[in-house]
Amino acid sequence: MNFQPFTGTVTNIQNFGSSVNGEDQGCTLLFTVDGNRDEIVNFVVTPHTYFVENETIKRGDRITGFYDADAPVPFIYPPQYEAWVIAKATNEYFVKVDYFNHELLSQDGSLRLNIGPQTEILLENAQQFRGRIANRYLIVLYGPTTRSIPAQTTPYQVIVLCI
Repeated sequence: MNFQPFTGTVTNIQNFGSSVNGEDQGCTLLFTVDGNRDEIVNFVVTPHTYFVENETIKRGDRITGFYDADAPVPFIYPPQYEAWVIAKATNEYFVKVDYFNHELLSQDGSLRLNIGPQTEILLENAQQFRGRIANRYLIVLYGPTTRSIPAQTTPYQVIVLCI
């Protein structure tokens, strides 16, 4: 997977997908997100989409949606991506979703993790993760980084994606 972020303001939320006997099931949503320079993206939000901090999103919220850039998408405008992770904008931390190798270096080479004693490591269901986090897809919540290349950080929280 090749997780890519798209950040913008939610301008619309509507039900998406199939209906049974003419009744909308409501389990899948479509978030319309307006980014910088009037770029618009539709995120398909399924029951499997992970919401950082269990945030409830509403129109007007600024979010970052992470999607698999290698997944096939319909050839329509605006582009429509399945959201794997949604993070509401905050000044408290940054969010990165990526594959981290045996050295805890992100797949894109931009961030190296230094796990500290205060780093909380969880599964998507908020239970403590007891395995090794290397060579896995992770959601990382972090604050300050070094100015080195790659940047290094001691994350506040790591959520292991068991995909």
